[in-house]
Amino acid sequence: QVQLVESGGGLVQAGGSLRLSCAASGRSFSVYAMGWFRQAPGKEREFVGCISRSGGSTDYADSVKGRFTISSDNAKNTVYLQMNSLKPEDTANYYCAAGTFFGIVRIPSAYTYWGQGTQVTVSS
Repeated sequence: QVQLVESGGGLVQAGGSLRLSCAASGRSFSVYAMGWFRQAPGKEREFVGCISRSGGSTDYADSVKGRFTISSDNAKNTVYLQMNSLKPEDTANYYCAAGTFFGIVRIPSAYTYWGQGTQVTVSS
C-alpha cells in the first residue's frame, strides 16, 4: 500500500514553468514505477510521462516531449514533474500514480495507486 499526494499546481502564464511534486508514503518507494497523467474537463485521462522503478528509463507523451521532465528522489520518496514552456492546452488536473510493473507503461489501468490530483491552469 502506498499513499500519493501531489502538490505544486497553480495558475501560470503561457511560456512559464511549474514543478509538480508527488510524495509517497507507505511501502518503499523504489518498488514502484511512477506515472503522471492529466485530465481536462470533458476529456479522458491521458498519459503524460512515466519513470521506471529503477529510475533508469523515462517515457513521455508526444505532446509534452522536450518540455516536461520526470525525476525521482528515492531518499525523499518523491517524484517530480518539471513543466516548462507551458501552453494553454496543458491546462488540466494532474495526477501521479504508482504501479508495480517493470519498465514503462502508458495505460492508466496498469497503475494501482493514485493521488488526488493537483490543478494546473495555463493562461494565454
